[in-house]
Amino acid sequence: MKNYIHNKEQVVKDLLNWYDENARVLPWRTNPTPYEVWVSEIMLQQTRVEAVKPYFERFINRIPSIEDLANMPDDELAKLWEGLGYYNRVRNMKKCAQYCVENYDKELPASYEKLKELPGIGDYTAGAISSIAFKISEPAVDGNVLRVFSRLLISEDDILKESTKKKFQTIIRSYIPHERCDAFTQALMEIGAMVCVPNAAPRCNICPLASNCMGYQSGKASLLPNKTKKKKRKIEKKMILVIVHGEEVLLIQRPNQGLLANLYEFKVYDQYLKVKEIKDIFGKEHILKMMKLEDAKHIFSHIEWHMKGYLIVVDQKIDGLWCDKKDIEESYAIPTAYKKYKEALYAWWNIN
Repeated sequence: MKNYIHNKEQVVKDLLNWYDENARVLPWRTNPTPYEVWVSEIMLQQTRVEAVKPYFERFINRIPSIEDLANMPDDELAKLWEGLGYYNRVRNMKKCAQYCVENYDKELPASYEKLKELPGIGDYTAGAISSIAFKISEPAVDGNVLRVFSRLLISEDDILKESTKKKFQTIIRSYIPHERCDAFTQALMEIGAMVCVPNAAPRCNICPLASNCMGYQSGKASLLPNKTKKKKRKIEKKMILVIVHGEEVLLIQRPNQGLLANLYEFKVYDQYLKVKEIKDIFGKEHILKMMKLEDAKHIFSHIEWHMKGYLIVVDQKIDGLWCDKKDIEESYAIPTAYKKYKEALYAWWNIN
């Protein structure tokens, strides 16, 4: 390998100087308590910063402590989380809060190893809480950080492999300035989000680390990081029936295990139905109106839902939970997967 320039101390200095001048003002940076750091980091998994901001502020205002989270009813908690997706995150947060109430005097433990033992907290989140809130010199290695260091060091290791993450944890630990470990962790996150971006054209021309980035010097920055291609998602067909009676709609609670556990949905079938089949289910004499809705698609991490739907107005209620608009807005969390069908329902109510 050619003798590219890479001065570790200078990387740290340049990174911190850049962060001091360019850090975004974010609500969870104003008062980085362990609880607030934890909430923000869980919300930021798989979710953009701008989308998280209003959720974070609403969550902290409604649930200001670990004890409050431990005692929050499941439906209220899901409603607060509605729209963020990956609902297993918030279910694990409640389990974690309950464990902390019982075992750590209603606080998160100030220990990287103990944090990793808690529900829903892995190496990355434990590292973020440790370094940002407790000033413990532990790395927080996520996709952004792996991308930055893959380019800095011209690493061609597959960043989706656990062994690569472990390797980089050890490497990054040696960069952490103990007196500013909190700022270092956030600076790495920030530069990965704002400058060393995840596409074929990183913003090397404005990067404060370019002079010490071996990926930039070699011309390989845009080719990194390496990661294995994901397997194709499984496609599942869904028929969504929005059953309306007057100003109420039928909602079904999903099972308490698996995808979107315990959340509420419309009447859903795991296969497409013909119009005659739908009429046979409800009795065509009880259907006042049947309106085809726009097809929709929703992508989860491992599957895709391809959805077709109808809004059906009936003259009598069938067994189930019937809710009006106020109930939906205040009490029952409907997953984002059904966004188009919820919008169609509201449009119907608005004109009828």
